[in-house]
Amino acid sequence: MSANGDPQSLEDEIADLERRLHDAKARLRLSETVVATPTPANDAALHALFLLSDSALPLGSFAFSSGLESYLAHHKPSPPSASQVPSFHTFLHLSLATLASTALPYVLAGYRYPADIDTLDNDFDASTPCTVARRASVAQGRALLTVWDRSFKAQHTTPATPANVGSGQDLSKGVAAIDALASFSASLRTASPPNAHLAPLWGLVANVLSVPLHDSAYLFLFSHARTVISAAVRASVLGPYQAQAVLASTELQSRIRGLVEEGWDRKIEDAGQSVPVMDLWVGRHEKLYSRIFNS
Repeated sequence: MSANGDPQSLEDEIADLERRLHDAKARLRLSETVVATPTPANDAALHALFLLSDSALPLGSFAFSSGLESYLAHHKPSPPSASQVPSFHTFLHLSLATLASTALPYVLAGYRYPADIDTLDNDFDASTPCTVARRASVAQGRALLTVWDRSFKAQHTTPATPANVGSGQDLSKGVAAIDALASFSASLRTASPPNAHLAPLWGLVANVLSVPLHDSAYLFLFSHARTVISAAVRASVLGPYQAQAVLASTELQSRIRGLVEEGWDRKIEDAGQSVPVMDLWVGRHEKLYSRIFNS
């Protein structure tokens, strides 16, 4: 730092410190997710990641457009023959931002604090004022629990993460996550079942399946993007090859990575709608005269 406190020198030093902090955080995340040597536990985590990323996973997400159909209905191109592709890209950008600010903190918390799943589910329900968005979240969350009960549970009765090897404490955390998921799933059959929202359950299931946290968060946002892009294809906004180009683009990858990085340390108390008009677009979907997606 300059001896006389020159403002330009101070700004340069602050910029350098911020750059070094950013690089250090990136290296820390990399060290948490990169596995040096293959092990059966690592293979199991990779296998689970493939299962969750499979577009055939029966969560029912294909039945919803996440507000895209309503958005397009309220943003007619001018002239009418003009392409709706620019409007779609605007919507995708805003939709990802909304999901990252409202749901991603609950995904991270569901993974980090499995014992709090009931509280997280109630809090997420209370912070979702849009009826249509709430309905879709509950439908997909309950579908995820059904997939767990009918397809995954028999293969994941004990935790098997790389960190578990030689660590009784981590193993106990894995057992606690499995117990929390089993208890929550069983509570759906009680007289007063929980809501079962997708976001916190996604984090909890990813924990039980031993998928690394960063991969779980990235996949949550990627799956949403894929769903919106699929809806655009069925709405005749994009062609199949255009859709794959969007999914494969470095722009989408950078966007998702940036959102995960921004929300990595965000607490659920700080979660909130960053694009308020999104609730209007989603909410007005059930008011459309005709529609091809569920509300």
